[in-house]
Amino acid sequence: MSKSYPTKIEIREVGPREGFQSFHAVVSTSEKLKLIDALARAGLKEIEVTSFVRPDKVPQLADAEALVNALPAHAEVRYTALYLNQTGFKRAEAAPAIKNRAWLYASPSKTFLKANNNTTPEEALARVAEWCELFNDHGKDVHGLMVSNAFGCAYEGPIATDVVVKLVNTYQAELARNKQTLREVCLADTVGMGNPDSVEHIVTALAPLKIPISLHLHDTRGLGLVNAYAGLRSGVTIFESSVGGIGGCPFTPGASGNIATEDLVYMCHALGIQTGIDLASLAKAAHVAQSIMGCALPGRVYKTFSQSS
Repeated sequence: MSKSYPTKIEIREVGPREGFQSFHAVVSTSEKLKLIDALARAGLKEIEVTSFVRPDKVPQLADAEALVNALPAHAEVRYTALYLNQTGFKRAEAAPAIKNRAWLYASPSKTFLKANNNTTPEEALARVAEWCELFNDHGKDVHGLMVSNAFGCAYEGPIATDVVVKLVNTYQAELARNKQTLREVCLADTVGMGNPDSVEHIVTALAPLKIPISLHLHDTRGLGLVNAYAGLRSGVTIFESSVGGIGGCPFTPGASGNIATEDLVYMCHALGIQTGIDLASLAKAAHVAQSIMGCALPGRVYKTFSQSS
């Protein structure tokens, strides 16, 4: 127990994208905007609001352009949007309100990559130079590598730490050939197969690269928050979470929502870790999400606040 906590962390809210992409009903643009505004008012400084994907594949996000063109004005908030291919990236860049960093997406799971990105590991790596050129055309340097299924895959089972480390090293080497480097590696527990030991092991194994590590944790098997705690103990200071714990991946069987943002904030505040987020206001946002979804959400802490508190 000799490890200490960080004094403050950064929380990136992904609920408006994660939460609605796999919801059985199509949520109206106005309701999505209401939730985004509530999250911004709670103090979230970065909110992923949608994904620029094919409407026939994810009809719940078919309003991407309409949504980003009507985002509430909060000067201190960075609005971002997910993209999985170059067409999606260009659509996101065409929206003035979206301030995306330049991310590459990878996974140690061949099956997931095919289902989610319609590509293979070899094809994805071969496109790095093309991505670098596209980023450069839009005035961006490569920022990060998102590694989906970093702890396990619904299709292929557990993923070994050394496989993930090799994947990150391979991308770092390919980027170096293109005079780029990674500024962040986001480890995504896409189907919630991680545990505290595996989180600590992989963060420790990647430490020699001296690249900031972030965690995108799902709570499929009930270990999401304790995995976040393991991340804190290992020095992680950037987390992605979802208001109310809503969400999941529409292309991965059994992928439930992320850790609930308000639960993560409550834990951090209890440990003396600053988040810059007002918990009571965040609970109000979770109640907004509950009203939109029409059912109780997986998150716990928001239920201890009344809707009017």
